[in-house]
Amino acid sequence: MKRPALTVLAAALLALGAGLQSTAYAQDRPTLRISSGAADNATLDPHRATSTADKGVASEMFDGLVRFPPGSADPKALEPDLAEKWESSPDSKVWTFHLRKGVQFHGGYGELKAADVVYSIGRAADPKRSSFAANFAILDKVEAVDDYTVKFTLKYPDAAFLGRVSDYHGGNIVSKAAAEKLGDKFGQAPIGTGPFAFGEHVTQQYVKLVANDAYFRGKPKLAGITYRMIPSDSARELAFTSNEIDVMQGKREQRWVERSVKRGMKVDIFEPAEFRTLFINRSIKPLDNLKVRQAIAAAINVDEIVRYAGKDVAEKGCSVVPNGYLGQDCSAGAYAHDLDRAKALLTEAGFPNGIAIKSIVSNISAQQPIMEIIQAQLAKAGIKLEMEVVDHATYQAKSRKDQSALVFYGAARFPNADVYLSEFYDSAAAIGAPAAMSNFGHCAVGDADIRAARIEPDPQKQLALWKDAQAKIHDDVCSVPLFGLKQVWARGDGVNYGYDLKGALNLQPSITEAATLSAP
Repeated sequence: MKRPALTVLAAALLALGAGLQSTAYAQDRPTLRISSGAADNATLDPHRATSTADKGVASEMFDGLVRFPPGSADPKALEPDLAEKWESSPDSKVWTFHLRKGVQFHGGYGELKAADVVYSIGRAADPKRSSFAANFAILDKVEAVDDYTVKFTLKYPDAAFLGRVSDYHGGNIVSKAAAEKLGDKFGQAPIGTGPFAFGEHVTQQYVKLVANDAYFRGKPKLAGITYRMIPSDSARELAFTSNEIDVMQGKREQRWVERSVKRGMKVDIFEPAEFRTLFINRSIKPLDNLKVRQAIAAAINVDEIVRYAGKDVAEKGCSVVPNGYLGQDCSAGAYAHDLDRAKALLTEAGFPNGIAIKSIVSNISAQQPIMEIIQAQLAKAGIKLEMEVVDHATYQAKSRKDQSALVFYGAARFPNADVYLSEFYDSAAAIGAPAAMSNFGHCAVGDADIRAARIEPDPQKQLALWKDAQAKIHDDVCSVPLFGLKQVWARGDGVNYGYDLKGALNLQPSITEAATLSAP
């Protein structure tokens, strides 16, 4: 698809950049225009940004001590970012990071120092200022050894600690001076060290970022990024095909991908997938009966569901831990589709005439059609699924009040088995518990292994514990893993990200200092 060269909004960027002393605005560089499909951005504070749209924009402005290489979502590939090197104690309880010298904050807020890191992590660990405080409950203390050295002491060993201080969620480093000065308004005018700095936010219209020419990895090849608010799929696609935007979030549907490719669009499909799981809520009878849960698992034909979702955008799951996550183990195998066995199990459980259960279902296109397929599959085994179809917000609220026997849920998390097992399968995270997260099935069988793995300093022993937890959860049929739905984005011919896009933990292509936009 042909794309014209862009005109640069140089004068506007100059006006937007008042006070951004570390940022220059070159008239000879283009501005990249993106639409994620968001209606607006709620906050650009990296410690409060939880939506895909907010995280994606914030990620261009902030760095972590370590980072995922551009184009990767592999936790085994973490590399230096604001820290140029680090070491850990043999028991993985003390981690020491050595900062790069000369890294500058946006807006003339000066050089990054250890005090900024100590402040940032303390802020990320504070529930009053962070949505990711639980990730840092492991911390005993964080100290500035000197201006360029930070020491973390943990309450218990964590062989995977690097992931907590990566450029994702609470690991992003903010300016202490700016955050203290701006307080609750920091999310409206964020200050980081990334390749792009905040420019302007016009509600429900756009967010503009401008190039940080003092970026420690080099001056960006773009003048900036404009994020357009175009929530309508059809309107967003029209804007893309009429050259009003250069990059857009596509529809995660096989037919959309195939149609778009035929039209000459460049479509990128990448990890991490949002993992779709059907949780079986044992707090609702008769799902407290193992044989009934086994019957549900045997009645569901996951292969049929994956075929519907599409071969390019969907990948069948093999464990309760999503595909590609560190610690995933598939040795227990998937549940075999067997209608005769499903019926026999129901009879053994005392339900020869079948059962009727209720599920709260979201009306969004990523959920309702899948649940309708599952409803038809269960019916063949004598399981009547009564679906209450509601808007997505109501579905979320009712599911978190134990009103649904089967909960269809999709999520992408930091790609580590502990993160997923702790949120969805530890009894401490069960709905109704004091620290409730997303354990919709009230699963508890893997608790001992999950908790032991969390504090195991030996990586190999940790993997073994995660394996045991997954096997026990599988045997207890806490859920039926379905498939991962990958990210789908389109870009114009002139867009070059500067890397091979295989993954992006913030669920949108990362725009770095290496990205370019040229006339075809």
